[in-house]
Amino acid sequence: MEFWYNLKTREVEVGPQSDYSQLMGPYASREDAQRALQTAAENTKRWDDNEREYRQDD
Repeated sequence: MEFWYNLKTREVEVGPQSDYSQLMGPYASREDAQRALQTAAENTKRWDDNEREYRQDD
């Protein structure tokens, strides 16, 4: 079973029920889908930090 986070309704869907342009996922659990925005923010920060570190090494 896959879980999706709906950006428009801010609810978790079991299976993709809405337009994919509104969804984040799939996630393995409801809890992971509920944390979709937090996970995305953490990933973005990590990638930005890695990019800054890489550019300083030039």
